[in-house]
Order: sequence, then C-alpha cells, then structure tokens
Amino acid sequence: MKSLAWKNGNICDIAEAKVPLEDRCYFFGDGVYEVIKVYNGKPFYMAPHLKRLQNSAGAIEINIPYTIEEIEYHITDLIQKSGCQNGYLYMQLTRGCAQRDHLPPAGLEPSLIMYIREFGGPASVLDNFKPAGCITVPDERWLKCNIKSVNLLPNILARLKADKAGATEAIFYRPGGIVTEATRTNVFAVIDGKVRTHPESNLILSGITRSIVLDIMRKQDIPFSEEAFYVDDLKHASEVWTTSSGIEVHPIGSIDGRPVNEPVPGPICQQLIVEFRKIIKEECYDGEKA
Repeated sequence: MKSLAWKNGNICDIAEAKVPLEDRCYFFGDGVYEVIKVYNGKPFYMAPHLKRLQNSAGAIEINIPYTIEEIEYHITDLIQKSGCQNGYLYMQLTRGCAQRDHLPPAGLEPSLIMYIREFGGPASVLDNFKPAGCITVPDERWLKCNIKSVNLLPNILARLKADKAGATEAIFYRPGGIVTEATRTNVFAVIDGKVRTHPESNLILSGITRSIVLDIMRKQDIPFSEEAFYVDDLKHASEVWTTSSGIEVHPIGSIDGRPVNEPVPGPICQQLIVEFRKIIKEECYDGEKA
C-alpha cells in the first residue's frame, strides 16, 4: 500500500507532508484527534468516531471546517487511493496557524490532517493473544479526559514507567485508589462475578470499542455495571481486560507483578473477543472470514 497523508483537501505521500511551524498544535497542543481502524479496506465504526471528534472539537471551541459527510468522503477516498486493506487512519484537528500567543486571534482557520498506516490485521484465533502485563500509577492528568486532546504527556510518562517495569500498559487510579482507565485503553474487571468499568465522566475517554463491548454484554446477558472500582479490587478480580480501537479486546495477565487469576483470557473475555470479531466481519467483511 501507499502511505498517504491528507491535509485540508490535498493528498500527498506521508514523507512529503508538512505542518507549519506556527500551527498552534505544535506550541500549545491546541487540537484534538481520532484514530479509526481499517479492516478489509473499510473504516470500522467511522460514524461514532466522527461524532466524538465533533464533541471534542466543540469542547475546546474549534469549528470543524468540513461537514461530516465531506470528511466521510475524504476518509473513504484516502483509504481507496492508499490501497490499504488493514491499517489505521489518524485524524488531527488543530485551531490553526498564528504567531505564538496563548490567546488565539479571532477568525483563525482550523486545520484538519489525516494519514493512513498499515498493520498486520486482527489475530484469527485466541491462541495468538499474549496477555499484557500492567502496572498501576497515580492519575495525574487534567480533569477533562473525555476530550480526545493531543495533550498526552502524562500518558507518555506512564507508558515509559510501565516499559521500564517490563509491562506493556499502565492503569491510572485517582486519589483513594479509584481506577479510571489506562494510558490508551479502557479497563474492565470481573469482580465478584460481575464485569465493572468506570462510568462515563470527565475522568475517562469513552472509547468506541468500550461502547461496543457494553452493547455485546447487554445482548449476551453478561452481568455488568458502569461503576467505579479500586486498585485493591484488581488484586481479587477473576478477569481483567482492556479495550481500544488499536488493540480491540485484550486480556491482562498481570498487574503490578501479581498474576491475574488463570486462565487468561478468561471465559468472559474470550466470549467478548469472539463476539467483537463477529462485528468486525459483519461491518467490514460482509460475513467473509476475517
């Protein structure tokens, strides 16, 4: 495939794509973003992603310079021209370019960019899953985590800490030990036979995959609640997994060096993986084998 970028209506090779030095995203992180997974050359759950982009942009008072229909067209066009079959599309909306000043000037023209990269595609069997190891870290982020902001420094520092500990992810907790989410994923735990995950609020980003998993559990009559739980609860959880567009539904094998109860993935996580793959097939493969 071709690694292509799109900027304000123009397509070029990603190596040739340029962002102006005075883009406010560079100086202030003044922007929001989305990542859409591509399977079989089709964007997965594009509409919810674009709705969340609208919500994030509105929350920081940036007007998107295109209609949703126009963005959908450009996304589909970029995927087709790249020849991408399995990959991800990154979108970033910034307030625009201006001389460096905390107060943006009136009438600034926002900038929208996209690019597409290939990945290996979904695993075909559960045996391909390698359970992830996690650590827990204090949640030191701002109090508007529901906005998908490009400001991700606390997430990066937490991931660095996890990597140094030999883990692949860091789970955030607020004062008192309340688990919120992880650096790039939402967190689920089976506690006393019921699945729990932090409720939607300003303390988490409500993931698209999170929403799909909640819908699956409703349809499959899996007991769950959107209810806060604690780091201590993770020590006794029978299953823990994380979700995101990038990793889909992924089991956690250990937390702070303590193994999660065997087997991993557990029965509920396995069921969710199978059902999630069915949705991918229905949405992007028309029932074909993924």
